[in-house]
Amino acid sequence: MNISRYAKISNSPFPREIVLLKAFPCKWAKCAFCDYIHDNSIDENAINSINREVLNNVSGCFNVLQVINSGSCFEIPNQTLNYLKTIILEKNIQKLYFEAHWMYRNRLDEFRNFFGVPIIFITGIETFDENFRNKVLKKGIHFDSIQEVKKYFQSVCIMVGIKGQTKEMINNDLKIVQENFDHATINIYVNNSTSIKADPELIEWFKNEYAYLLKSKKLDLLFENTDFGVGGPI
Repeated sequence: MNISRYAKISNSPFPREIVLLKAFPCKWAKCAFCDYIHDNSIDENAINSINREVLNNVSGCFNVLQVINSGSCFEIPNQTLNYLKTIILEKNIQKLYFEAHWMYRNRLDEFRNFFGVPIIFITGIETFDENFRNKVLKKGIHFDSIQEVKKYFQSVCIMVGIKGQTKEMINNDLKIVQENFDHATINIYVNNSTSIKADPELIEWFKNEYAYLLKSKKLDLLFENTDFGVGGPI
């Protein structure tokens, strides 16, 4: 596996360092479009060893660190989390970004209390279209209102350009995101080993229609899933 696990995100409205850590298997593991769960492991010693090497790259140059893994942050081993806390103190990290599935929404304060610094929690909503999100993408995320999402998460990931999506869906998603969140990540879908496929025509429309988002002060727009500098073929 040729996976990059550390990078600096400098061309963003939110400059930060980012690390892609290994973790235990994703507890949800049902998302129809995701094959990154193959990066997970049950070998705790190997996970911690790799993560320690990755975290040793953190310099604190932006005082902000984003931590991702192929699942939710709650699946990262405790030993790694303890070492991460050491790095945060040593490198004067003043803000963290973590990702978590909706199923963990009532546990987020555990991380806030443990690390003792402000945390932006991100969840992969992918789309606010209830049917497409749950029937097609198999996200298992049900909520009654945008306010309910905002109650738990300060940022969301949205995917664009999947077969079956419509322009109306995307327009609605972008409207909701820009009106309700101070930060979000927009991912253009890239084909992988799953049966969920990209829609090239829809992607081309999006790139033309929403080219202005590249200058947004609230969004990170990823044309490839490795645009943050981490990830790669599993």
